[in-house]
This record gives sequence, C-alpha cells and structure tokens, in this order.
Amino acid sequence: MHAREVKSVADAKNIVNKRNIRHIKVGLFDVDGVLRGKYISRDKFFSALDKGFGFCDVVLGWDSKDQLYDNVKYTGWHTGYPDAPVRIIPESCRDIPFEEDTLFFLCEFTDSAAELCPRSLLQRTIEKAKKMGLFPNAGFEYEFFIFDETRESVRKKQYRDLTPLAPDYFGYSVLRNSVDAEIYQQILDLGEAMDFPIEGLHEETGPGVMEAAITYDKALESADKAALFKTFTKIVAQRAGLMATFMAKWSPQWPGQSGHIHISLDDSNGAPLFYDADQADHMSDTMRHFVAGQQQFMPELLAMLAPTINSYTRLIPGFWAPTVATWGVENRTCALRVISGSANAQRIEYRVAAADANPYIILAAALASGLAGIEQHLEPDEKVSGNAYEQSFPAERQLATTLWEAAQRLKGSTMARQYFGDSFVDHYAASREWEEREFRKHITDWEMDRYFEII
Repeated sequence: MHAREVKSVADAKNIVNKRNIRHIKVGLFDVDGVLRGKYISRDKFFSALDKGFGFCDVVLGWDSKDQLYDNVKYTGWHTGYPDAPVRIIPESCRDIPFEEDTLFFLCEFTDSAAELCPRSLLQRTIEKAKKMGLFPNAGFEYEFFIFDETRESVRKKQYRDLTPLAPDYFGYSVLRNSVDAEIYQQILDLGEAMDFPIEGLHEETGPGVMEAAITYDKALESADKAALFKTFTKIVAQRAGLMATFMAKWSPQWPGQSGHIHISLDDSNGAPLFYDADQADHMSDTMRHFVAGQQQFMPELLAMLAPTINSYTRLIPGFWAPTVATWGVENRTCALRVISGSANAQRIEYRVAAADANPYIILAAALASGLAGIEQHLEPDEKVSGNAYEQSFPAERQLATTLWEAAQRLKGSTMARQYFGDSFVDHYAASREWEEREFRKHITDWEMDRYFEII
C-alpha cells in the first residue's frame, strides 16, 4: 500500500503493520504555521488512532520562539498548560523520502481547542461554503530565498552578510536553475514524493530567490500541501547544507516574498461557478460578489494575512505587494487579480498575503470574506486599470501599516467574529499584539545608527 492510499484508521494500522514501522512521526501546525510534532511508538499510534491523544496546549500559547503569551485566556500559567485532545488524520499519511523507516501523519486539535486550531478554522469555513452549495479550490504560490549558509552560520553571523545561493537579479534564469539543478531537483522530487506536486519552479528576480507554484486542489488539501511544502522545503535545504527562508522580507534591498493564493468555486457537481461568457471579463455574479467581499473585508482581516512585524515591510508601493484593497483584471499592482479565461481557468489571485503567513489562516480569511460578499450581494468598486500604486482610493480601502493596527481592526470586525468565532478572534488578535509588544522591547540597528551620536 502506498502512503497516499491510506484513507481510514484501518488503512493506517495496516500500512504500519505491513511495513513493520516501530515509531511514527506525527505533527500539527500552530498559529504561526510552525509544524510541531514528535515520534510516537506503534502501540501509542494505534491507540491514538482509535481514541485520540493529548498534546500539550502550550503550542497554542506560545510564539514562534517558544515564548509564552501573557495575554491569552485559553491557556497559560493560570490553566497549568494541560494536554489538549488531538486526533490523527489517517488520510494525511505521507512517506518522508529521507526517512525510510517511518511515516508522517498530520493531526489537528479537537473539542474546545479546535476553536483555535488553524486547520479546524479552515475546515469550518469550508463547511460554511458547502452549506451555501459552494465547493472551493485553491492553489498556493510561494517565493522563498535560499542561502549558502547553515543554521549555525546564520546565527554566528547574526543574520548579517549572508551569502545567497546565487548573486544578483536573474529572473526566470535557465542558467541559474541549470547550475543549481541539484537543489531544484530535490525540491521537485520532494513535492512528488510527499504529494504536494509543484507545477512550476523558477528563479525569481533577486539573489537566490525561487518561486514555486503548487498544483491546485480542493481547499483543505491545498492548504495541507502548502503548509507541508514550506516546512519540508526548509528541511531539504538544510539537509543539503543550505538555508531557505519564507520571511516576508529579509533585506530592504530586495523585493519581499509573497504567498499568493489562486481561488475558484465549483457547484456540487464540480461545475465552475466563476465563469459567465456573457458578462464583462467573464465574471459571473457569484465571482463578482466574491471579489466584492474580499475587497471589503480585507482591511479588517489583514492581521490574518500579514501576521508578523516583518510582514509590513513588504507592503510598500512599487515592490509587487498591495497597499490598498483593490482589484483589477490581469493587474498585478492590485490586491486581487481576476484571471479571466476559460470556465476552468477563471479564478482570483489573492495577492496580499506574504510567504510568512499560515496557509490555513490566510485561506480561511480569503474564502470567508468572499462568502460574506456572496451572502450580502456586495458589489466591488470599479476595477483598477493601470498602476494602482499611483492612484487614490477611499480611506476604507487602505490597509493597516503596522501589525498593532491590523490586530485592532481584526478585534473590531463583526464579520471576523461571525465567521471565525469570538474565541479565535480574541486569541489570535492577542497573539499578534504580543508579537508587536515583543518587537518594541528591542533596539534596532537603524535606531543606533540614527540616534547614538547625533541626537
């Protein structure tokens, strides 16, 4: 049995027994999109398949540096950090190509912890869509830089004067992807082996930067693939003596790194719902309302799309990232790019999210806002033609410029609370406030250079 043929608890037990695997790797994604997990014994795994198991809920109560939030209600010193119930997802079974003696399974929180679990958040949003007769598809694109560094060398250098895999600008370079073919091929092979197949991989414009387009799928499966792609691409790079980063922007000299999502909707029979040959730009009423909802609620949901301090260094004019909730047809200066084509190709590219965002959370935000537009029969603004960076737009379309401001807008969003629940909104917003307060404790190089002698 192939790992991707596992569909049930019985299948999961069967493949482990047939391969005589003694320890299985399991993991789940936290709020920041970090994969947290461990090896468990075969007996423990079988028991967990039947009854679930406990995973310390601290992973919902700390940041990406394992520092404990001091401002969340769900967990903390006041609760004693107990175990939260978790279920193993049998159908997520995957081979790990460089670990021949084990299998990997995704997990997700259940019971009250599910209210905060990113994967469960997306599942609830998809269920909402299905109740409306809508079945979402998605495909993720990621830009990421690769450095000729190790996890030791970047720390020794204090993340300064890092050596990229290749120098200078050279977008779509066949020269670069041929010279560095080994790491390209390892990434492509990884996608095939772990079932997040890559339909396009190329050199982007900048030193050592690549862009990967993951083959589209149903929404939940697509987010699984995107999250696994980010983690295991970093693993493959490090095993090759390199480092990959998905930071939104690692240097002011180079463009930021995007995490664009392509989204479409089908009906229950699999027929596409965004295409209408008789409408302008082939946009059906459903697509038009969906775009309108995404445009209207994007400023309220930005903290879910741009989750770090670093995210906001990317959202500046002229660097291929939107600064206003705009839309246009085949216009990459807009936050929402309508791609007009055949019935099967008609889709939306959601361009505001960066590579640093959690795939489950950004897809939930992009999908829920579109569903709200359909429910409320919203109409989008006039589409943007030309350079959106050089045009003026209403104040309500402006995106927050700091994580703190974005978190406040999320806390005050009626739409977010309606779709995601008070527990998630309060917890997530508090985690972003924590992130901003942690940043304010530090003195930057810019401040030292600007103020130390002169001021």
